[in-house]
This record gives sequence, C-alpha cells and structure tokens, in this order.
Amino acid sequence: YMIQKIKNALGLTSVDPREGRTIIVNSETLERRTALLEDGVLEEYNVERNGDDNIVGGIFKGRVKNIEQGLKAMFVDIGLDKNAFLHFWDAIPAALDGGLEEIRREGRTQKKQKKITSKDIPSIYPVGSEIMIQVSKGAIGNKGPRVTTNISLAGRYLVLMPYSDQFGISRRIDDPKERQRLRKIMQRLSVPEGMGIIMRTVATSTRARHFVRDLAMLLEQWEQVDDIRNNKSAPACCFREPDLVEGTATNFLTDEVDKIICDDEKTTAHIREIASRVSRRAKRKIHYLYSKQTIFERFGIQKQIDEAFMRQVWLPCGGYIVIDETEALISVDVNTGRNRGSKDVDKVLLQTNIEAAEEVARQLRLRNIGGLVVVDFIDMRHRRDQQAVYRAMKERLKRDKAKTQVLQISSVGLMEMTRQRLNESLLDSTLEPCSYCQGRGRIKTTMSMSIEIQRSLNTVIQRQKENDEDGDLIVMVNTDVLNRFKSEDSKILMELERSHSGRLIFRSDANLHRERFAIIDAKSEKPIVQY
Repeated sequence: YMIQKIKNALGLTSVDPREGRTIIVNSETLERRTALLEDGVLEEYNVERNGDDNIVGGIFKGRVKNIEQGLKAMFVDIGLDKNAFLHFWDAIPAALDGGLEEIRREGRTQKKQKKITSKDIPSIYPVGSEIMIQVSKGAIGNKGPRVTTNISLAGRYLVLMPYSDQFGISRRIDDPKERQRLRKIMQRLSVPEGMGIIMRTVATSTRARHFVRDLAMLLEQWEQVDDIRNNKSAPACCFREPDLVEGTATNFLTDEVDKIICDDEKTTAHIREIASRVSRRAKRKIHYLYSKQTIFERFGIQKQIDEAFMRQVWLPCGGYIVIDETEALISVDVNTGRNRGSKDVDKVLLQTNIEAAEEVARQLRLRNIGGLVVVDFIDMRHRRDQQAVYRAMKERLKRDKAKTQVLQISSVGLMEMTRQRLNESLLDSTLEPCSYCQGRGRIKTTMSMSIEIQRSLNTVIQRQKENDEDGDLIVMVNTDVLNRFKSEDSKILMELERSHSGRLIFRSDANLHRERFAIIDAKSEKPIVQY
C-alpha cells in the first residue's frame, strides 16, 4: 500500500484498472456512468441520464403547506411536483452524530439555548411560513422527498454547518496524536459566529493550509446560498449538488483512489479542471483513454453490471445468493449450491456464509438498495462461526458511504440490517415494471386460464337455459390457451358443447394477453363476458 502511495505521489500510476482503486468514467450523449473498481472488481456503480433530477443534498427555501399532527410532520412546497416531507424530529436542531467527537472551541462562550421539542415545531413553522431545508432523501416511488432543517455543506476535508455552532472530529481517526493535531488546527480556524464545522475522516495527515482553503470555499458557497435565500421568494432552489461527473471527481480525488480513467476528451478536461481546484497533484491521477469498444466492455465492467441485475449471484466457493427486492424489505437467501469442497461440513458452511456476507455487502452498495435487509444464512452449529460471519459483514460494510446498522445472527440463522436509502435503487432507476405481467414476474398457466374460461362458459350456458335463449357462442382466447383446448381439454369442451343448444366457436389471437378472454354472442356480436 505504501509503495502504491509513493507511485501516486510521483505520478507513476499505471492505467490498468486491475491494480488498486480506480474510477472509470463513461460519457455518452444521453448517459454518464461511473464505476469504482478495487483491483478490477466492481464495487460501486452510478448512472446519470439526461433529464434526471437528483435533488439529494440540495438546499431549498420552501413554504409550509400543511401540518399533520397525527404524523408529527409537515409538508413543504419546494417547487417540485410533490411536496417535501418534514418530520418534526428533522426540524429540531440535531446533536452531533455518535461517530463524532465534540470539540469545545477556546474563546467561545457556549450559549444556553432554549431546548426545542417536537411540540414547538408547529408554532415555530406555522402554515404559510418560509423555511430553509435540505433534501436528505430523494423521492422514491409515490413518496415525495424527505427533508431536514439541519443544513450542512460538505467540502473535501470539512463539513460546514451554517445553523449549528458545534465542532467535531470523526472518530474514525483513531491515532491520538493525529487527533490532538487536528484539535489544534480546529481551534485556529476562523469560523463565523453561530456556525460549526466537522473534520472528515480524510482529514488525516492533511496540512493546516488545506483546511483554511477548504473552509474558505465552503463559506463562499454558503454566501451564495444566503444571497439567493434573501433575494428570492419561496419556493426557490438555493443550492444543488454537482452532477455525477463533477461529484465523482470531488468526492473520490483523495489518496484512497489511485486513478480516474475517462473515455471522453472533453469530460477528461473538465475533471482535470475540477481537480486543479482541489489539488495540483490530483491532476496526475486523471487519464484519457481512447478505445474503439466502450470502456466498460474493454475492462470487463459491463459483464459485472449485467450480473447486478440478476436475481441469483454465484460465489467463488460454488455457493450462491438469491436477492429479492420487495416493497417492505430486501430478502437474501444463501445456498451451498455446488460447494462440496471439504469433508468438514462446518467448514463448508462457514466458508459459504462468509463469502455470502462479503458479497451481500458488495451487492447492496452496487445495486444501491436499502431499507430493511434480511439475510437468511445457512444454519451454523457453533456460535464462533456465527460471530465470524457477523465480523465479515461488519468489516465489508466499512467501505459503504451509506449508513448501515447490523444485528447479530439470530437463533434461526437470520441477520437483520438496515442501509440508508437516499435514492431509487439501480433496478428502479433503469427498469420499469413489465406491462405484460404488471411487475409480478409471473403469469397464469394455460391450465389456470382453461379452468377460468370453462367456469365462465358454464355460467353463461346455465343463464341462457334459464332464459330460454340459444345460439352460438364465440370464445376469444390467447393462442397458447387455444392450443391447450385442442389437446388436453378437448374432451371436456366437447361435453360442455353438448350441454349447450348452440355451437362453441373458439378463436385465437396471438396479440391477446394470456390472462384475457371474451365470450361473444355470435348473432349480435356483443360480448357477454369480457376479461
């Protein structure tokens, strides 16, 4: 790792994405795609298309439209099709996250502020009042975006909190000497009264001048937001997060990423221009690569993306996992599959479960799926094996920027976890429900349809007998159903026709949905039954 860092510093990195951490950028007319590879393995994949409206992280000046006391929430007009959802808890000034150490600033008196509770929110923000909010979760399905009044702006090393005077350092920086050095730098930074900052994990080993420059950029950014807020009436957008390419460049241009490879000259120049604002050295990591085939095909990324759409994912040991997305949760089932490796059954099960845990963590990140996740691991007899699987999952999830919570494996072999869901999943954003099966993934069998049609025919024939009616009946069905009538069910239909005074005329239409049929009066040509 140290050798790789020295190579990066000297600009000697290879353009081979199979080495180290690499970002591949594919820029096309209608779509931009980015892929994060770790030694050639796809870890993160993002897509942005023309017309996409990513508002997560955006800051808006909104107007309270209505307050729902039962939900303990309010709906805010921010100028979009759907009003934003603001829970009372998200309107209360938040304490620092548990992953941060709070720092007391010298020379600053800690003002005693009145404690605000959820009961105070309706009076602070009555219907019709203006409110500054930030989108914490994008619109998903029929739900509007979720917002908060706890606004923050993220830089490369710092996070600025304009409405909070709290200061903190990431607890992921675990070296005591480094933490002490960062505390001293934080004390010297010139932060306006009433504002606060957080030092991010990437701040480790960073010189003081970089923090000064980062803070200056964030304060300038907030000045622009404040200017729009003061000069525009609600609803108004005051700030938007950068697009996919720019966001990728600023978020990943750290020592943790070895190189960025792009297949478009104009986009490469744009990334280099962004990098030069952050770090001159970072420009050396950015490479343009001309390729006759698409860059994702060339480096084998497309195949890995295609696998992300598959329900079944194979593991190196021969086992596999099955991932199902439902409205309420994500379910993952683990199976041994072809893994018959060792005679020691416990060892085989442990190996399969550990590989499954690592792959589940990767797939959640890759598919951008979240909410409640339940993993059904293969039952293990020993508690130590369950602990090993739990540790493997926790370790792999450290790479995920989304917040996750994981519970220990239960007595029935289930692991419950949650993953922060900010936007639609990869499947939801790139696929739409099948118009034929209505998103179920299944349709009725020809036998099921045959039974339904026979039942309807019986009803129609009995009704005609009661009313002393007769005449031929035309039955319109799908071609597959008619083939069933001609073969397996021909005798049953002949008996049905004998009970009727007229003929039963069956016609097929290949364009007719398998689950649709019609029974028509041959004389009037009017439908009697239509599904």
